[in-house]
Amino acid sequence: MTGHRDPGHLAAAERTSPAAVLRARLGRSWAVDLGAVGLLLLATLIGFWPTFGGPVFLPAAIGGILLGLSVSVLGAWRRWGVLPVTAAAIAVYFVFGGALALPHTTLLGVIPTLDTLLGLAVGIVTSWKQLLTTVAPVSASDGHLLVPYLVSLVAAVLAGSLALRLRRAAWALVPIVAALFLVIALGVPTPAFPLAQGVAIAAVAAVWLSLRAWWAPHSSAVNVAEADPARARQMRVRRVIGSAVIVAVAAGAGVGANALTADAGPRNVFRDAIIPPFDIRDYASPLQSFRKTVRDQKTRTLFTVTGMPKDARIRLAAMDGWNGVVYNVTDGGPGSSSAFLPLRSDMAIGVDGVPAQVRVEIADYAGVWLPGVSVADGIRFEGSRADALRRSTYSNAATDTTVVTGGLRQGDAYTVDAVIAGQPSDAQLKDADFANITQKTSPYAPQDLAATAAEIVTDAETPIEQVRALETYFAEGGFFSHGLEGEVLSRAGHTAERISTLLGGDQMIGDDEQYAVAMALAAQEVGIPVRVVMGYYPDADRRGDPVFEATGDDVHAWVEVAFEGFGWLPFDPTPPEDKVPQDQNTKPRVDPKPQVLQPPPPPQEPVDLPPTVPDDRKAEDDSLNVLGVLGVILAVLGVSLGTLLLLASPFIVIGAWKAARRRARRNAETNSDRISGGWDELTDRAIDHGARLAPGATRIEEAEVVTAALALPAATALADRADGQVFGPGEPSTEEVEAFWREVEEAVSGMRGSVGFWARTRARLSLRSLMGQGRLSARMQGLRDAAAARVRREPGNIDTTIPTSESETT
Repeated sequence: MTGHRDPGHLAAAERTSPAAVLRARLGRSWAVDLGAVGLLLLATLIGFWPTFGGPVFLPAAIGGILLGLSVSVLGAWRRWGVLPVTAAAIAVYFVFGGALALPHTTLLGVIPTLDTLLGLAVGIVTSWKQLLTTVAPVSASDGHLLVPYLVSLVAAVLAGSLALRLRRAAWALVPIVAALFLVIALGVPTPAFPLAQGVAIAAVAAVWLSLRAWWAPHSSAVNVAEADPARARQMRVRRVIGSAVIVAVAAGAGVGANALTADAGPRNVFRDAIIPPFDIRDYASPLQSFRKTVRDQKTRTLFTVTGMPKDARIRLAAMDGWNGVVYNVTDGGPGSSSAFLPLRSDMAIGVDGVPAQVRVEIADYAGVWLPGVSVADGIRFEGSRADALRRSTYSNAATDTTVVTGGLRQGDAYTVDAVIAGQPSDAQLKDADFANITQKTSPYAPQDLAATAAEIVTDAETPIEQVRALETYFAEGGFFSHGLEGEVLSRAGHTAERISTLLGGDQMIGDDEQYAVAMALAAQEVGIPVRVVMGYYPDADRRGDPVFEATGDDVHAWVEVAFEGFGWLPFDPTPPEDKVPQDQNTKPRVDPKPQVLQPPPPPQEPVDLPPTVPDDRKAEDDSLNVLGVLGVILAVLGVSLGTLLLLASPFIVIGAWKAARRRARRNAETNSDRISGGWDELTDRAIDHGARLAPGATRIEEAEVVTAALALPAATALADRADGQVFGPGEPSTEEVEAFWREVEEAVSGMRGSVGFWARTRARLSLRSLMGQGRLSARMQGLRDAAAARVRREPGNIDTTIPTSESETT
């Protein structure tokens, strides 16, 4: 295609329409080439669908494809080398990257700002890691669109350039296949549309390559259409049928492979190895510190909340498992209360409610459990520690609980973008069933608790009535006391012994910690999906205030029950704080149920009390931290070096390709072929330096063009010697070959020395000599050389006449 156009034809085309110019310089199949490459890349990039949770990435991907193909067309039309094409691609990346990949950093969604340019520059290296370390589906607003934009742009430039410049269009599939592997590696274990994707790629590639072979004027040494029109039509029909068969076979193979591998399980991707595991059980349950918060921080402002909706609650953690010592999260796999994942945006997709922005400023509060609201859609940290806090934040969307492993401290601030769901009435819940959530009852629950719970809910007819019955039993049947100075004795904790004492004593005395756990255990005994939540909310007289200053006196624990269609709803089994026993001889409850104290949990069971880490464990943790830092540094260096190698790979390939061709020419089978190869090496370097050799020219004619274009008088003498030694009566000697190649190398050195640094660099990286420029002339020289060799082999034939034109050779 490119590099095989007649100069006169080009000149005439340039005086006509732009379409004619493109056909003349790029070949008549240029539109089909671009369309095929675009469709193949689009089918490849569809693999990002599950990573982004939908088509939000398509504008960036399609924009990158169109821009990359435009750069490839411009480069092929203007016959640019690698450096100008690379510069154009970089310019396009920065000019359009803001609108397509980082619209939230631009003015009016289009005009790049300083933040846009900085994000685009840094994103070349960091966007890959950010995508892999963010839980899918990722959010477009977090800058993750840079990855599909980069992949599509680079792949389109490479594939489009190869398709337009090479006769063998199959080489254009290399960057497309590389993009496909990259999309899979950067994606999620579950593929998007594997069958449709595979069939589309195979079909488009087969049809495209068949059309290219059909239209190629050099596919045969003889023009079949001119010699036998009927034969030509038959060949075309065969190619069309062959293409259809290939597409059908590819589709059938894809369907069969999909059927065989459908149940093979998820595929392995980079994300599985890069996202580090996070175990929430490494941190103590916040419910363990409930009484300490009440006692030591009763009047201290822990944090200030602005924008808190009326009747909303600030939650620290939701827990759904009890081991007889502490209420904590359970290890139930994905979707459980222990399934914490790195923080991301758009966590409340599909949740109905009123959007709200709640800002929290940390004062005396310290810990890893982040005060938040239900349901959090995103969290934006502020201040100098914002980036560090975000990287160390993990969230559980199922329980609306967030943990900051770096720890919160005074001065930290953040804004929670939340969706606040309304609280349904009992009338709305009368027909609602419990959610289908299976929970195991604790083996450490008091012995008669199951019978007590069943008796409490005996008269309840609906699920909501069962929950209200349990709530009323504890809220109206017990007394409130924190057990602080001046209050009735009430021991802290929620161990098996403490809950048994609460339920089996003459009267129930406790605070939120004990009542919430007791109701949760009773609800589990009768099959109600339940969990315990600890958090903060103001007294009734302060609800609705624009600012809520949370103190230790505002800490609470409550119960949440899951209803089908309504989600988790709060219930308060704790008696009012003014309902206190007058003295220790308060009248006991009617018909108290005997409770049997259960033995303590076996010693082999794990206990989630915050242990004192021994010195050797600290040393081990320090060593692990050092290794982790070193691992991150090595990973960043590896990604950076890999990016540099990826950017430099085209230049390395070009240099290696030219070196391989040079070795092949110098080590040809016969000495005459080595002489011809030396001349081809000289003309190739001249082509790279800008000389335009006419197709079919003789060596003398080529020498004249090289001498005129590059001021290289030695070219004429070398052309004479090459013709004389190739067409002479005998085979050139090895010494003559070596001498000829030395002169060629000296001529090439002189050619390079006559131009500046940038011109030399462009010539070294030019693809013109590799793309077929002047190769028709080389083929004609090959025909002459073969004829000369045949003349030398025939006895008595010593005609030393050297052909001077193609007509003589023919």
